[in-house]
Amino acid sequence: MTPPESHGFDAGRLARIDAFVRDRYLDTGKLPHAQLLIARDGDIVHFSHQGAARDKGAPVDSTTLFRIASMTKPITSLAFMMLVEEAKVGLDTPVHHVLPEFKGLGVYAGGGSGAPFATRPTAQPMRMIDLLRHTSGLTYSFQERTPVDAAYRESRIESWHGNLTLDEFVAEVAKLPLEFSPGDEWNYSVSTDVLGAVVQRVSGMPLERFFAERIFAPLGMHDTFFQVPEDKIDRLADCWALGPDKTRILYDRGAESAWAKFPRLVSGGGGLVSSALDYHRFATFCLNGGTLGGTRLVSRKTIALMTMNHLPGGSDLATMSRALFSETTNAGTGFGLGFAVTLDVAKTLIPGSAGEYYWGGMFSTAFFVDPVERISMVFMTQFSPSMLYPIRRELKTLIYSALN
Repeated sequence: MTPPESHGFDAGRLARIDAFVRDRYLDTGKLPHAQLLIARDGDIVHFSHQGAARDKGAPVDSTTLFRIASMTKPITSLAFMMLVEEAKVGLDTPVHHVLPEFKGLGVYAGGGSGAPFATRPTAQPMRMIDLLRHTSGLTYSFQERTPVDAAYRESRIESWHGNLTLDEFVAEVAKLPLEFSPGDEWNYSVSTDVLGAVVQRVSGMPLERFFAERIFAPLGMHDTFFQVPEDKIDRLADCWALGPDKTRILYDRGAESAWAKFPRLVSGGGGLVSSALDYHRFATFCLNGGTLGGTRLVSRKTIALMTMNHLPGGSDLATMSRALFSETTNAGTGFGLGFAVTLDVAKTLIPGSAGEYYWGGMFSTAFFVDPVERISMVFMTQFSPSMLYPIRRELKTLIYSALN
């Protein structure tokens, strides 16, 4: 680890971040444990671990594994852009050209709750860019807003264990109407899971193999996978959720985890387990413009393209979002190809830089990359729902307050 002062940080102010997390979240029982990694120019300047990885077990340390959920999405997006660089697919390619199941999808116009759906034609076909930026018209079952996401719940299409394979998932999604015509609005959704199916079909490789051989092995991410190997399961942290009485309940025990078995649905939208050090390698790869340790997976121009705002007309999420659930605060925020992107720092009401990009996962994990200040952060814990506490915004504020 590099001395913080050599990279423009105040060590004392970094230390108070750990005290804040302990006092606000661990001692109060809100979170079970916490791990924070802060780097500048790829060099780690702060790496702290607090709390037990398992109930009454050993403490969190640098080897602890975490379910990263939607932090899987940027990796799936990278996989797709690798295929774009090979000219095998394009951002403007209609999705049904690769997934013929999606041909003729319509927009919800009535029905549901046992009645047949009525639909109207889309104004334009769903394109690959709509999957990457969540303007596809797809949804998530947990949003509980419309008859369409109710149909997602009834079909259990998002169950990773014991229901549908990735191809079966595509077929089931294609039977349901879109919530809006692609490109018209923004809605957090299963879009990246569909994108994973695109990667699988275009590459001719199972998604998990593409990730392992084309991304994780070259980047040295040896602790990132859809299934935790038997010899590493003792490193997987327990995962907790909010119970009916508003206290923490055990969601998935590390020693008996569902992630110890290979999932039936390989989820490019949320299925990976990783470590802070592995995800730091991915964040540094992005910060470096597509290269790490002499290995280049995509060009710097591709990373630049991924981290631009791609919402139609240069819009932001505050204007386009219709989602009740989001991994981002909407004001001043756009969306790129797999990441949220800060457009207007003032509107976010917290310190940062225009052009920084970030995302998080349902178990309260988070990361951000600031290409202006050359800072990256990875935060790990295991508690759902992720939006119950404002810890991501608080951490970001505290990190920037530690800059000299």
